[in-house]
Amino acid sequence: MRLRHASGELVHLGYCTNVHPAEDLAGIIAQLDTYAVPVRQQLGSDLLGLGLWLAAPVAAALAAEPAARLRLRAELTARGLEVVTLNGFPYAAFQAPVVKGDVYHPDWTTPDRLDYTLNLARILADLLPDDAARGSISTLPLAWRDPWDGGRAAAAHARLDQLAAGLAEVERDTGRRIRVGFEPEPGCLVESTKQSAAMLSAMDTDRLGVCVDLAHLACAWEEPAEALTRLRAAGLPVVKVQVSAALEAADPVGSAEALRRWVEPRFLHQTRAAGCAGGDDPADPAYAADDLDAALDARLPGRWRVHYHVPLHAPPEAPLESTVPVLRAALTELFSGPDAGCDHLDVETYTWGVLPEARRPRTDAELASGIAAELAFARAELTALGLAPVGPAGVPDQGSPRSGDEWSEVPA
Repeated sequence: MRLRHASGELVHLGYCTNVHPAEDLAGIIAQLDTYAVPVRQQLGSDLLGLGLWLAAPVAAALAAEPAARLRLRAELTARGLEVVTLNGFPYAAFQAPVVKGDVYHPDWTTPDRLDYTLNLARILADLLPDDAARGSISTLPLAWRDPWDGGRAAAAHARLDQLAAGLAEVERDTGRRIRVGFEPEPGCLVESTKQSAAMLSAMDTDRLGVCVDLAHLACAWEEPAEALTRLRAAGLPVVKVQVSAALEAADPVGSAEALRRWVEPRFLHQTRAAGCAGGDDPADPAYAADDLDAALDARLPGRWRVHYHVPLHAPPEAPLESTVPVLRAALTELFSGPDAGCDHLDVETYTWGVLPEARRPRTDAELASGIAAELAFARAELTALGLAPVGPAGVPDQGSPRSGDEWSEVPA
């Protein structure tokens, strides 16, 4: 979906397809019909944006075959879909039965990560709508925090220089500008905006910046206004925003039984207690654990936030909460000023398939409806800040979308 900021800037809103498992071109196209088209129709929108996830093998094949890229673009266009951003964080097998720490490999010390990201840039250059100002790719924030030493740091920074040079080459060859955003994440080398400013500000910020995931921002217990001001002061552009919310527990001891229902085997659910707020190391073991079950065993002190992306429109059952207030504060900081703070927004709730059983979609249609509900919620938040939905040609959207409140009965 497209919205217009008061400044006249075009803002793209879509959903990230890493919630779906397909890793080959035929499967990816089939998913467009199963999920993306019904989502667009339910939203009453002429055009729906996708934050496409392409696993490394299919990305390599598409990068090598211009005809295949043109076919994918034609398939998207025929369905009223567009792509301005790719999710380049998971390398492969992101919906495998067990992912956990595998999602952080290969990291930015390796040539494989560089090759994958430049393949994505070549693909995106051909998928971008003709009127899109630029494309974006989100990626992991260098590496998991341990092990890390001078040799690995030097290797990673060399890769970043090669990445910037490769993106410049893509722009020379295609005329399309692609930027890459490093996404701070709990447990990684770069978890907070303070660490972003310290470790990333020396890179080529004309082509490289930060992807701000709002659930991750909440888990680091950062105040959105302060965090975004810190990035601006460091000269780090916000290349992309992932509109997401984390799980929160005001009384983890009293909520332990409810929290245990969210423990599951596929993804890491790093947990941060409020005591880490403002510290230099959000992963300080006095206030942090690398998975929810470990946090429950450690009985971390104080209020918790858990890296578990929850549906935006449907808060968890009491006594648990979500970090939607942080999401709202961040969107306000980004979009209530004279200029749009970012032009690429992706709703990224990849955890639908591992939610507690009572909240999990039972059918493809239920999943599509849940994704549509999240997008309706995000669109309502943005329009409340003064952004206006527009159609594919820049005219006001003529659909009849439901507001965020009208999705209250959609399963989550």
